[in-house]
Amino acid sequence: MKWNLRWAAAKRDIWRPSDLLKAFAEVGFTPSLSKVAALWSGKPISVRLDDLDKICAALGCTIADILEAEPLAACGEEQEQAGRAVGDDSRTVRPAPRRGGAKRSLPPN
Repeated sequence: MKWNLRWAAAKRDIWRPSDLLKAFAEVGFTPSLSKVAALWSGKPISVRLDDLDKICAALGCTIADILEAEPLAACGEEQEQAGRAVGDDSRTVRPAPRRGGAKRSLPPN
């Protein structure tokens, strides 16, 4: 996901986290300045849905304006597995069973 909070804020002529905090206060959303600065400076790992709803209300935008889906870049292994048929274990090497040789001891009682 791409985090576009700064872009959505810029559309409302908000250029600093302290100005964003004032816009949040107008809709009754009162996070700390450090939380607002963290949201402003980078992509958060998680955002509560209630908070996201209040952010959208403060900026007069939709969730789609703040969050944008990005395609995942698949690594070579995932692409290779996607091209194989289901159940095709041609790369899997199974160990050969022991024949003869030393016998195993019994487990303890």
